[in-house]
Amino acid sequence: MAEKLQKLSVVTPQKVIYADEVRFVKVRGTAGELGILPEHAPLITSLDIGVAHIQKDNQWKKVAVHGGFMEVGGNRTIILANTAELADDIDVARAQRAKERAEERLASKSADIDLVRAEAALKRALARLEAADAK
Repeated sequence: MAEKLQKLSVVTPQKVIYADEVRFVKVRGTAGELGILPEHAPLITSLDIGVAHIQKDNQWKKVAVHGGFMEVGGNRTIILANTAELADDIDVARAQRAKERAEERLASKSADIDLVRAEAALKRALARLEAADAK
């Protein structure tokens, strides 16, 4: 018997990052982790900065997702991300430098630092490193 699949699209305002039929998708929503199998009940949720884990043919792909929304319905999952990067496209050295800069800004405790922006930059860098398996 053939494995049940669902259509998955990961889309940013600039381009389609990923589109294929997959078995399972796991993402970090703003209210927690979500796992989506074929024929999942319809839903719409906001996404947090994190890594989307995609399973197809017993292989896993990772995509760093930097906020956005996910819509599930009709055996189709669409991730509408502010930005997203496939693990293979991530510049690990650049992500590591961004992580270090964000940590330095947060550690300085300077009144000039925008804490929300620095924390978001750190979360984005950590998501990139996690997706690239470079933590």
